[in-house]
Amino acid sequence: MSSDLYAERIIQLYEMPHNKGVIENATMHAHEDNITCGDSIDVYIKIENGIISEAKFDGKGCAISIASASILTDYMKGKTISDIVGIGAEKLFEIIGINPGPARLHCATLCLRTVISAAKKQSDE
Repeated sequence: MSSDLYAERIIQLYEMPHNKGVIENATMHAHEDNITCGDSIDVYIKIENGIISEAKFDGKGCAISIASASILTDYMKGKTISDIVGIGAEKLFEIIGINPGPARLHCATLCLRTVISAAKKQSDE
């Protein structure tokens, strides 16, 4: 896929993101901010029988942040929370289809960091 197609996909998902919204009675929820650019996200996860049945996000951010959240929440469905918290940045870049470089690393990983925070928060309860 050319870089133009990647850019087009990112913009399309920024304008019409998948899974944007709130899950009432979510099994897990967390909020994180990207202090470097002002992005802010809430992630809601519903787990049934140990499997992520639904994942949504809400918030504001740049195109990479929103597109990454859209793609990651799509990817999460049908997996365990352990599958997701263990993927790391390189696997995330493979999933979202871009390597944002060091300047946009925090934008691309904001949703993943929020999922990890939700998992940690859940295990602390």
